[in-house]
Amino acid sequence: MAQEKEMSRVTEWRIRMADGSSEALTAEAGLACRAWLALKGLIMGLVLKVCNFFRKAWDLGQNEPKKVIHCLKVGMALTAVSLFYYMRPLYEGMGGNAMWAVMTVVVVFENTVGATICKSLNRICGTFMAGSLAIGIHWIVSQSGKEFEPFINGISVFLLASAVTFSRFIPSVKKRFDYGAMIFILTFSLVAVSGYRVDKLLEMANNRVYTIIIGTSLCIMITMFICPIWAGEELYMLITRNMDKLAYSLDGCVGEYFNESGSSSDGDKESDKKLLGYKCVLTSKATEEAMANFARWEPAHGRFNFRHPWKQYLKIGASMRACAYCIDALDGCVNSENEVPELIKKHMSNIALKVSSESSRVIKELAKTMKTMKKSSTIDYLVGEMNNAVLELQEDLKSLPTLFINPQPLQGADCPEKKNTGAVALMDIMPLVTLVSLLIEIATRIEGMVNAVEELAEMGEYKSVADEKNQNQPVSKTNVPDEHKEEV
Repeated sequence: MAQEKEMSRVTEWRIRMADGSSEALTAEAGLACRAWLALKGLIMGLVLKVCNFFRKAWDLGQNEPKKVIHCLKVGMALTAVSLFYYMRPLYEGMGGNAMWAVMTVVVVFENTVGATICKSLNRICGTFMAGSLAIGIHWIVSQSGKEFEPFINGISVFLLASAVTFSRFIPSVKKRFDYGAMIFILTFSLVAVSGYRVDKLLEMANNRVYTIIIGTSLCIMITMFICPIWAGEELYMLITRNMDKLAYSLDGCVGEYFNESGSSSDGDKESDKKLLGYKCVLTSKATEEAMANFARWEPAHGRFNFRHPWKQYLKIGASMRACAYCIDALDGCVNSENEVPELIKKHMSNIALKVSSESSRVIKELAKTMKTMKKSSTIDYLVGEMNNAVLELQEDLKSLPTLFINPQPLQGADCPEKKNTGAVALMDIMPLVTLVSLLIEIATRIEGMVNAVEELAEMGEYKSVADEKNQNQPVSKTNVPDEHKEEV
């Protein structure tokens, strides 16, 4: 019996395979084992997600250290304003209203100096105006009697809240004073409603105004004097970077279309990113408008005066986007499935590449003018070269019919063979004609960029390179003017 039990314990099931071999069948894992494996997989998945999150956060901090600096400044401001709670003399002076200073730092502190100043001044003005108006209405209510107090307060809150909310839809108000209008509604409602139950309303309003002034002043000082990030400088750098991307994309698209060695390698991902740099120009409108709005609030800094023409940067950005739209269409021609005959493509390649090269040279010169903030002495020459290349391209475009029309004479009044040949050939060259017309349009829009940058140079009082050389050149008594040299 013992032997039979032992044999039953070691009995196993096997299955015969198609090749004649056999394999043992293993029993399925138990419920506890499967639950453990599922829990283990879940924990490992969470660990991998957390590790990926911290790795991306580390990469973001390395690529954009200004964001890390901003986070440290926010922590510094909150630590400093928390002293009103930690230190008893300061807390006894402000009381529970010290929390308004902490809240002010949280909602006001922004990434750039201009944004912080804008929100700080909006908060101070909105709080002061709303508090003053609420106290005035409270005095009127107190003179009218207790029975009319709830009705007058309710009507005043309804009318003012509705009027100020409507003002937020006005474009000029929404653009610069939207936050102040919202703070006005909040402060007026709080003071007007709390005044119905609070006796010392004036004291409470004064303490809140003082704590808000303390919080905003602390934010402005920290953001201006500790590693400042200026909105105007960020806008300036954004425009210059987009110009460089635009020039590279234009050269890259045309060069890829006429590339004789075939398409680019799959491993050249960095080149593909630069080729699509024009898309950054198309999506930068909102950022440019926000930065230009905040830059107006900033004091003079670096190379920018207080009245620097920030609005002109928006015009330059608009002209760049008009050019980028054409480059986007140009990229569509490059990726078109219709094949252009090599003979016609080779016929137009040299002059088309010349037009793109001259156009990108103009854009790069404009970017150099923006970076150095000096008037270019060669921009007129480069624009002239670009226009000459465009004229040559138009002449070559006129010569295309001689390449795709059958030169053999007609055998009859109607020759369907020639008509079919001409129609097919015309469809074959349509992508090339579209590309050429886009190049001509891009050159025209680049002239709009040139005009916008020249207007900025005049408004910003840029110095020319020749004037700066004359100022830096030392005056020597031994130097003889050219006119006298010729006379001698």
